[in-house]
Amino acid sequence: MRFLLRLLGRLLLLAFILAGFAAAFAMALVFTSLPDAREELAIPTLSAPVAITLDGQGIPRIRAANERDAAVAMGWLHARDRMFQMEVMRRGAAGRLAELAGPAALRLDRFSRTLGLLPRAEADLAALDATTRDLLDAYAEGVNALLAVRGRLAAPEFLVLGEPEPWKPEHSLLWGKVMGLWLSGNWRRELERAALDAALPAEKVEDLWPRDASPGRPDLAAALPPGLDLAGLLRQVPVFGEDAPLPASASNAWVVAPRRSASGAALLASDPHLGFNAPVLWYLARIDLPDGAFRAGATAPGVPAIVIGRNQSLAWGFTTTHSDTQDLFLERLAGPDHYETPDGPRPFTVREEVIAVRGQEAPERLLVRETRHGPVVSGLEPRLAESAEHVFAVAMANLAPGDTTATALLALNRATSVAEARAAAATFSAPPQTLLVADAAGRIAQYLVGRTPVRAGGDGSLPGRGWDGSADWTGFVPFDAMPHVEDPESGQIVNANARPAPPGHPVFLGRDWYGDWRLRRIQALLAARPQHDAAGFAAMQNDVLSLLAAEILPVLRQVVPPAGLPAQAHALLRDWDGTMRAEAPQPLIHHAWLHHFEALALRAGGAPEGTGAGPEFLARLLLDPARGAAWCGAEGCGPLLTRALGEAAAELAAAHGNDPAAWRWGAAHVARFEHPLLRFVPLLGAATRLEAATGGDGETISRGGMRGSGTNPFLHQHGAGLRAVFDLADPDGTLAIIATGQSGHPLSDNFASLLQRWQEGGVLRLTRHPEIETGAIRLTP
Repeated sequence: MRFLLRLLGRLLLLAFILAGFAAAFAMALVFTSLPDAREELAIPTLSAPVAITLDGQGIPRIRAANERDAAVAMGWLHARDRMFQMEVMRRGAAGRLAELAGPAALRLDRFSRTLGLLPRAEADLAALDATTRDLLDAYAEGVNALLAVRGRLAAPEFLVLGEPEPWKPEHSLLWGKVMGLWLSGNWRRELERAALDAALPAEKVEDLWPRDASPGRPDLAAALPPGLDLAGLLRQVPVFGEDAPLPASASNAWVVAPRRSASGAALLASDPHLGFNAPVLWYLARIDLPDGAFRAGATAPGVPAIVIGRNQSLAWGFTTTHSDTQDLFLERLAGPDHYETPDGPRPFTVREEVIAVRGQEAPERLLVRETRHGPVVSGLEPRLAESAEHVFAVAMANLAPGDTTATALLALNRATSVAEARAAAATFSAPPQTLLVADAAGRIAQYLVGRTPVRAGGDGSLPGRGWDGSADWTGFVPFDAMPHVEDPESGQIVNANARPAPPGHPVFLGRDWYGDWRLRRIQALLAARPQHDAAGFAAMQNDVLSLLAAEILPVLRQVVPPAGLPAQAHALLRDWDGTMRAEAPQPLIHHAWLHHFEALALRAGGAPEGTGAGPEFLARLLLDPARGAAWCGAEGCGPLLTRALGEAAAELAAAHGNDPAAWRWGAAHVARFEHPLLRFVPLLGAATRLEAATGGDGETISRGGMRGSGTNPFLHQHGAGLRAVFDLADPDGTLAIIATGQSGHPLSDNFASLLQRWQEGGVLRLTRHPEIETGAIRLTP
């Protein structure tokens, strides 16, 4: 017995030692996947050597002989620092995430396969001009040169998931397809409105989405036939957030002419707002070409061009237009394999998609049907029985063939004047964006880019009848007919997602528009000074005064609060001006109060469970007594506001203590950046999560969009992952910051190195030569 115990002890000790060796070996492999700061590599397709220097934050300065060599270098750098981010993007767009993540990703894969993003990207690539294809080839050569050397060590995730496949030029086009989905979400609004139309009076639906009643709207057409089992049909369509990812999107951009600039040259600011991940979407870089030509700004891993940035003579930035470029069509079936059209029954275009699933021996098979309007999006979930009479198909401008956005973006990188920028803008296909530009000659402009459909009838607010042509798209609005702005007398242009077309403009862009609080705040700050500089623009991007809060505060102050803690909290709002500072208690009180009030008002007004509403709805209820009474009851919204304040105070006390003066907005409004896959892995999710207490909210220039959980509805998960300012007076006048860091490797010093600077509102200057050089890379032919 003693011998057996000794033997067991030795075996356990051996197992412990072997486990230690295995853990040490695994950690050694992970550290080995960190890229070297100094190296030299031969890439035969280069025409001349490329020199790359890295600054203290890992931001590269690329010196290349020509544009093609720079694209090779950019592909190599993106793969070096962000290969797993690129892998997730291309697999998500191609419907191949389940190969990595197993059955949990199957719903997302079904959705991507149904839309056919990869075959559409392949078709678009074949139709592009030779120059664009060559640059996409060059970028792929750079990516694959890194993969050939590093293999599974290209990123630590590949040590578990296997070696990444070679990069193809069409994979770069997938990035544009993904952005087309993220930045054009109207079909979700159509579904929500269709569901509410059956549950609420028309005027209440109008309150939830206030109608743009300005001239330019087409005559409305009755969309759906009476007696339709709409509830049953709506159960067949994608569930947003599970099948169809649709993160919130917004942006700010503004530009001033030289007479409004302290430097004597045009200034442009741009900060796009997208969902947060670790790392963020953006990667900073500067490219220097011969004869003083350069490009500097934000790239997106997977794409060879500067997306938001400048060159020696032109600066550009984008905001989301939020025009309506998507429509749902209710198609009437004519047997199992046909659907009705104005010209009689037509067969579906059918293809089978085979989806491999990690950990599952047999693949999933998906039969995808397309109509003349687009792919059928009902019935993606096999367990749900499909209607025997109707299906839903979706038309999306970003799915239309002949997408030339890649050519447009590369042309914009080369443009050196507003006139050349306009020519590039005319070739953007998707997504719908508002492009602001400024050139060294002092010209400024705003162009609406992307395809905007012309409808035979209706305003696109509800699904249309597919069988009679009443809501068909008859073409796209010509670029020159869109409501562009060039060299306005004011010397400034501002866009912050409000309606970009002036009242009376004949082009119909859409029915629904966001409130203009951010737009008016930017305009007020620009009007406060006759001239501005780059540092001042960067400070404006961090402004946290909410005009919406300032407008509704008089109503909130009139509420008689319950005694005790609610009264103490209410008293703190007496002298507050609506500034959403992270270190203040008032923003937390304000938002918790409105959060509870919105829920009570929707319930009192008869809205179905799960109905959401935006700030435009709250503003209408609180500032229009008649609409408030329609939802809150004959006594108006006062009683519900009193009740909501009591509920909010109790909830905040439970989470933050019993002293309202000690509550802090930043304690709840925390910017959270999580790894796209490791977030679901115990321990690793927490280890790779980045957080920062922030100010602002959804209506401040420093936008803090909230998509929190039930335990904390105020988590900041959407906002300006990039802030950039460009001063055309100075070749080194590029100020920029991203929210996480340049590297996607969780163990890299540059994984989170910019988070604190971003949180504090700081910026970096992308000069030609870095102040501190921490790495040097040489790529040779």
